Amino acid sequence: MARTRLEDLKVHVRFKLSALWAAIMSCYIYGDFWGLYRPGNLKDMLDGIGPLGPTSQGSLVAVSVLVAVPAVMIFLSLALPAAFARWLNLLISIALTAIILATLPGAWAFYVFMSCVEIALQLGIAWYAWRWPRQIAS
Repeated sequence: MARTRLEDLKVHVRFKLSALWAAIMSCYIYGDFWGLYRPGNLKDMLDGIGPLGPTSQGSLVAVSVLVAVPAVMIFLSLALPAAFARWLNLLISIALTAIILATLPGAWAFYVFMSCVEIALQLGIAWYAWRWPRQIAS
């Protein structure tokens, strides 16, 4: 009896990066959603947004920008010229990893778990971007 292998398709790095950003967005959304169930969360939200200070239009815009970056990267990973997309993916994934690490002290277990998943995904982005396939110039 002949052995068969599963058919496999080579997925371009751009699609891998885009999928990783989409996965990160899912983690952001669910992590924030579950955070709403934390006792005292609504009071904490009114008191302020951690290091950003009291809740204000400015602090909410800052958080919105932070959350919008991965959403925009889903598209930019596919649309930008390769060299620019590579460096942007590297820089943003590393910067967001640093921000997540800065928010971990004192966090609840669910947030630590979601943050670890986000960090792993962002490090995956950095790895794929760093190892972006090269072509021999003709």
